[in-house]
Amino acid sequence: MIQSLNPANGKLLRSFDPLTPEALNAKLAIAASAAKTYPKETLDQRIFWMRRLAALLEADIEELAITMTSEMGKTLVSARDEVSKCAAGCRYYADNAARILAPERIATEHSDSYVRYDPLGVILAVMPWNFPLWQVFRFLAPALMAGNIGLLKHASNVPQCALAIEALVRRAGFPRGVFQTLLIEARQVEHLLNDPRVAAVTLTGSEAAGRAVAAQAGWLVKKSVLELGGSDPFIVLPSANLAAAVENAIKARCINNGQSCIAAKRIIVHESIYTEFEKRFVAGMADLRIGDPMLETTDIGPLATPEILEELLQQVTMARESGGRVLTGGARAFVEDGDMGNYFKPTVIAGLMRNAPICQEEIFGPVALLFRVASLDDAIALANDTPFGLAASAWTTDDAERQRLAIELQCGAVFFNTPVASDPRLPFGGIKRSGYGRELGAAGMREFLNAKTIVVAELPAETHPTPLDKSTDKSSDNVKPKPTSEPPADPRSDKPNEFQHIADQIRKFEPNKPSSPTTEPNSPNPLQPEPTSAEPIPAEPPPPEPAPSQLNPQEPNKDDDTPPPPDGSMLHLR
Repeated sequence: MIQSLNPANGKLLRSFDPLTPEALNAKLAIAASAAKTYPKETLDQRIFWMRRLAALLEADIEELAITMTSEMGKTLVSARDEVSKCAAGCRYYADNAARILAPERIATEHSDSYVRYDPLGVILAVMPWNFPLWQVFRFLAPALMAGNIGLLKHASNVPQCALAIEALVRRAGFPRGVFQTLLIEARQVEHLLNDPRVAAVTLTGSEAAGRAVAAQAGWLVKKSVLELGGSDPFIVLPSANLAAAVENAIKARCINNGQSCIAAKRIIVHESIYTEFEKRFVAGMADLRIGDPMLETTDIGPLATPEILEELLQQVTMARESGGRVLTGGARAFVEDGDMGNYFKPTVIAGLMRNAPICQEEIFGPVALLFRVASLDDAIALANDTPFGLAASAWTTDDAERQRLAIELQCGAVFFNTPVASDPRLPFGGIKRSGYGRELGAAGMREFLNAKTIVVAELPAETHPTPLDKSTDKSSDNVKPKPTSEPPADPRSDKPNEFQHIADQIRKFEPNKPSSPTTEPNSPNPLQPEPTSAEPIPAEPPPPEPAPSQLNPQEPNKDDDTPPPPDGSMLHLR
């Protein structure tokens, strides 16, 4: 059973039965059929549908925002922003698909060489609950614009969001089967990915889920893209604007109720400004308003599930046991009419050793770890001391510091003087245990395209040996070439051409024969001196050996006086 529960009060919103194997197979058949026809749609037609999809998102913004807030607890204000971001993503790919998908010409010695980008087919998207629309649309928009087919296995706690997305795609005019939501349980993903009709998979989620999907995709030799966890550093150096750094550190840690892979989880501050930063940061976190996410004034809503709440409580307990000092928060929160809600107080923990277990884990909730460092070297070392490598935010106005941070931080993105954020225009993804591959930007669109190399070679004009005009007695002594625009080369030249050389070889080993009359008796034979009288022509001494050539025919046995075959086949030996 797939259930939608309101995390603010624990009430059941709706429940759904998972697809049966037969129903799932039917949806796969529809997707496979669409994969054969949809790529043939013109790019202009796809652009039209994508623009309509953006317009529908904006028209339904309030309904979609309420659905998201009800299912996973994000504040209504942030939910509206998420819908708007999805519309912007659709328009970005509608505006830029022609540029990104255009064949890429490459200069080579050939007449034409280029790379074309072709869709792979049916792509399975396994998506998380924390950004129920945006996580899907940053796959959906580039995939559909490129001609791919989407199958969505959304998180089981946001089924209404998943169904709403499919409905939007169909209302926009996209053909049947181009994008389908699959209400299935996690255990059914293995069977789905194993189906040969599925060409590739993209997953955003936990490290455990990523390992399982990547292992199966690797075994099946199917393309996969993973966007997994993060433990992003937020580095503040002495030259930073302290007030701006504090304000943005709070926003970066508590975005989406702290449930974001790119949230600033480890706040790393230079010792010269640490004391003042800590005071302001702790006060700002404590002042955040916790409550009903439907209220415009709420800063922090509930966590998405009771399981996430329990895990966060365990992590904070472990942090205390590892020597951490809880400066604010650190416990479950209770709000009016929300006693059954999954609320947690914004928390700041300081004094942890780098090797504390919580420092090597992802924290999915409004809990910040605060660190003091003595230098830029220490800040970089601490920032990199994690198994994750998604993104980093660094606050400094020093150009030399920026250059070092940009080069030395081990992650997929570095944002200076602004919090990390995903942007349709920029590639998004990480390294190390944060995953591989990219979403968004041109790089994200091309992840599920076949970069097909095309080479067109210009063949030289085909040349054939000039046929030799044979005399009536078919004697090779009387064979003469057809007239050409240039006089024949001297057969005794140091660089004989192929045909003169072959004729010399033939004449060298055939018996001496008398000359026969020809249709042009006075025409000289370039292969033999013209006779001066009617007397029998004495045998001509063998000509000098021609220069070696790869085109020489194999030399016949010199004791064999058998003349060459009359059909001239000797001329075609190689």
